[in-house]
Amino acid sequence: MSQNVDRRYDFVLLFDVQDGNPNGDPDAGNLPRVDPQSLQGFVTDVCIKRKIRNAVAALAGQSAGYDLFFQTQDAQYEKRILNNLIEKGFDDAKIDKKAFKDKKGKEKASDAEVARKQLCRSFFDIRAFGAVLSTGEYNCGQVRGPAQITFARSLDPIIPMESAITRKSVTTAEDAEKQTKSDGFLTGTMGRKSTVPYALYRAHGFINPMLAADTGFTYDDLAIFFKAIQRMFDFDRSAARGLMAVRGLHVFQHATALGEAPAHLLFDRVVTKPLGREAAPRSFEDYKASIKIVTDWPEGVSYRDLTAEPITDGFFPWAQ
Repeated sequence: MSQNVDRRYDFVLLFDVQDGNPNGDPDAGNLPRVDPQSLQGFVTDVCIKRKIRNAVAALAGQSAGYDLFFQTQDAQYEKRILNNLIEKGFDDAKIDKKAFKDKKGKEKASDAEVARKQLCRSFFDIRAFGAVLSTGEYNCGQVRGPAQITFARSLDPIIPMESAITRKSVTTAEDAEKQTKSDGFLTGTMGRKSTVPYALYRAHGFINPMLAADTGFTYDDLAIFFKAIQRMFDFDRSAARGLMAVRGLHVFQHATALGEAPAHLLFDRVVTKPLGREAAPRSFEDYKASIKIVTDWPEGVSYRDLTAEPITDGFFPWAQ
């Protein structure tokens, strides 16, 4: 379905990590992020969105309209410069950039709106998450995206572990000369790696149909958005994030744009109880039995667990 999303969606996302670092804090030596009061771990919304972006890029390939505005640092140089991409949006919309600079009032606002719509059509992440498009000389305002995700928080407190590591390689001849042998072994540079033994995280998300109408976020976009969440850790493996998995994608679909119930009341129906401060969870099996779905949905609300369910063309909306 290529029409704009015309009803509300709310969802609960559960994911876990084992012997890894889901989101290091650069202000704390890249330690896993921790709430200092509750000692619960957390993962930022921008971290989750980055993984979704990367998964969309892998799933959509070179399909028109699925470029990414916010690229990773290893992307092609030209595609990382946001002001150049904004300027290209003006070119694609066939707006005279020189004349645009001299315009004022309604005329300038009208051209800026045309360029903004063009950028929404070109870039999935602008269409989904929004963007600030006023950073250069070709100002076309801001876009507020319909797809929003909260910070993820672990169900129980975490205790990050630090493991000492050594680096035996050297980068210069001078470094090689400084290395000395001790007891027959070549000494190296010492370092540390921080990991979480195990944690199950919970985040919440929202799809706003009013904003979807503004950015042109369609049901096709919604389908690839949820596919990307299902697969996002498959495209994000590293030594620090080797064992991460989506353990629950619980989606509530409303019958109307305004919705039939407040989001928090629906979220309360996905019960994920902590095991307690004395527990030492080490796998999803420790939590599996405690996750419950309370099925007394308000009238007009449909529920699906999309954790591993195939999402095909025309998957949305579900029949009531």
